[in-house]
Amino acid sequence: MRELAGKTAFVTGGASGIGFALGAAFAQAGMKVMLADIETGALASAVKSLHDFGPNIRGVACDVADPLSVERAAKASYEAFGNVHVVCNNAGVAAAGGIDNISLDNWRWVLDVNLMGVLHGIRSFLPHIRAHGEGGHIVNTASMAGMNSGLGFSPYVASKFAVVGMSEGLATQLKPFGIGVTVLCPGFVRTGIGESGRNRPQRYGATQTPDPASPAGLLLAQLAERLQSGLDPADVAARVLAAIREDELYVFTHPEMRGELEERFAAIMAAMDKVAAR
Repeated sequence: MRELAGKTAFVTGGASGIGFALGAAFAQAGMKVMLADIETGALASAVKSLHDFGPNIRGVACDVADPLSVERAAKASYEAFGNVHVVCNNAGVAAAGGIDNISLDNWRWVLDVNLMGVLHGIRSFLPHIRAHGEGGHIVNTASMAGMNSGLGFSPYVASKFAVVGMSEGLATQLKPFGIGVTVLCPGFVRTGIGESGRNRPQRYGATQTPDPASPAGLLLAQLAERLQSGLDPADVAARVLAAIREDELYVFTHPEMRGELEERFAAIMAAMDKVAAR
């Protein structure tokens, strides 16, 4: 999609962080934008802050873990703007993982938002994009944690690996229809994902904070520090817009993490070489 002006974008997790930066970048490019978020107060503020770009910025309350909520948000987008062309399945959360005190509630919450939320977005919008025939692009937010399991055994890593695989398969199947797919794999970005428990629905139980002295607690503290000094979300959004225009599958943000990927891929290829030699 070379030309974005006049087209419509839908962004989940749009009230803050990368989602808000994407919405701002789309608005600056002349697009109509529907921001979707579970945090209604922050959503209203986000929409208001983008009104300088024009009247075609709206917001809709949306819990991406609920397929009916996503379908309602999709309907609101069609009613507001007509055809939707760019869908960013960006909403994401994080919860403590590790091998001690494994919490099923944590796993269900993170997988429902980070993985099923992406699926719900694809399921709700893809038939519409195929039907209107004007082309389109789907952006799924994964993470470098979806390329390298350096964060250990956690629902976040599992969800992001799944999003990478989904996106790769989706790109192959949608190419003949003129619909592009991008999977965003950022490193550390200045977002509020470390405080995502503030939006945790009651059905997943109370937010659980690990002992600060435990391995999981120490890891969380380290991650929080790295997030504070992370990349500006606006830089990430700019790279995503370029990827949409150039129809690029992968978007990475931290080239210094290349060595971690090479180490993983080397181990995989070594295992393949070993079985080939038998």
